[in-house]
Amino acid sequence: MISYSQQDPQFSQYMFNMAAFNPGYTGSHDKICISGVNRQQWVGFDGAPSYSFFNANAAIKPFGFSSGVGLSILSDNLAFNKDLAISAAYAARVSIGPGTLGIGVNLGLYNKALEATWYIPDGIEDMVGPDQDPSIPKESESTIAFDMGFGLFYNTDNLYFGISTTHLTQPQIKYELATPYLARHYYAVAGYRFQLPNPLFEIMPSAIFKTDGKSNSFDVSGLVRYNKRFWGGVSYRPGDALSGIIGFELFNGLRVGYSYDFTTSSIGKYSDGSHEFTLGYCFSLSTEKSPQKYRSIRFL
Repeated sequence: MISYSQQDPQFSQYMFNMAAFNPGYTGSHDKICISGVNRQQWVGFDGAPSYSFFNANAAIKPFGFSSGVGLSILSDNLAFNKDLAISAAYAARVSIGPGTLGIGVNLGLYNKALEATWYIPDGIEDMVGPDQDPSIPKESESTIAFDMGFGLFYNTDNLYFGISTTHLTQPQIKYELATPYLARHYYAVAGYRFQLPNPLFEIMPSAIFKTDGKSNSFDVSGLVRYNKRFWGGVSYRPGDALSGIIGFELFNGLRVGYSYDFTTSSIGKYSDGSHEFTLGYCFSLSTEKSPQKYRSIRFL
């Protein structure tokens, strides 16, 4: 049996998209939150990665026990790979000190599809074609595997950190001629919010480390937020990209973000960078009646 690693999608605005890799994050806002992200990586490069991720999660209290539930959908397209993953998450939330620890797990299905459209550039005579390699499918294939992940996520008003793993059971992808697998990925993330002397400004540094045991990725980021509604900053991924990030929150609570990656690796010679768009919205459903105000004819 031959096995290959599967790299998880890369997001520059990971600080707004932690549900993608840590189920312990589920319900951490104590609200109902809906978010989405679309990333077009290495624009202009033929077969470049393109990702879309959607998540909805909510804080619940069944029988008075603090918990979170969520649903995620990931579309991951890379060259001839067309993947779709759907998962449900649950997190038990335990109060520890000034914050809350989320202990989460997600379960779902991962559909991997190959579109058997093969192309050998002119002038390359020693490349093995699909008719000469028995492990290369000659027709399109699609297969589904069970997938799961686990994570711990702790947050206070100013601090958060977490560790998690995706593809916990390293599910096998059973194609007709080969059986690759989804490699287990490990994540560590942390961030803090510093209040400046001017109460309108905050500095929010963060970092994330990701590894599949064979390759590593590390991002360090810094955002400045004004009046809790406007933010901007940079993120650096050594050996890969320098990102500029901007965003704002509308008065109705809708959050909009954009980042552009300046590719610093050699692939930057053949691409126009990467674009990433995010949307997010959190709201509460309260069954309590709001206080009513009445005018008295005695005090007009």
